[in-house]
Amino acid sequence: MTGLEPLPWWSAGPYADGLRLHLLALRRQPRSQNLRPLLPGLVAQLRQLPRTGQPAGPPLLVAVPSWKRQANPLPPLLAAVLSQQLDWPQRPLLARSRPVLGQHRLDRDLRWQNQQGAFRCLQRPTGARRDVVLLDDILTTGATACAAAAALRERGWRVLGMACVARTPAARGQRSVGAPAVI
Repeated sequence: MTGLEPLPWWSAGPYADGLRLHLLALRRQPRSQNLRPLLPGLVAQLRQLPRTGQPAGPPLLVAVPSWKRQANPLPPLLAAVLSQQLDWPQRPLLARSRPVLGQHRLDRDLRWQNQQGAFRCLQRPTGARRDVVLLDDILTTGATACAAAAALRERGWRVLGMACVARTPAARGQRSVGAPAVI
């Protein structure tokens, strides 16, 4: 699956049925061998990303960090597995700048408000490498992805989009206020 709103994104599939159950089980027991079988389509999509002509090679993979003390293990696991499968480097460029509320019970507008300013970028690009692909387990409204992308862009990184294991179905005709169409 792919899409352009609220930023370019690629996923292994919809957050429903078997994939949803598999992700919930992976959160309890995060093992790369249980994640790998979900990713062939996502890997193929990422291999097709257009190159910007940078001499620095492929984009960096950047996992979205958790705000919880008991962190979500899937974004860093996804980064490790994709880095191995794509032979792309990964780097922890983001940190949480403040705690946020859990998103699962918030409506679309509150999710966007909750994530504003929630990230800080740990370093500026060095040399020619500037492209990054954000990674998270699930893309819902895009509030987290866009807040993370904004922090990276402020420090000079070029965010190509978000790769995730699953994408929740978009509500018909709904787009959050303040949600950019494309980053």
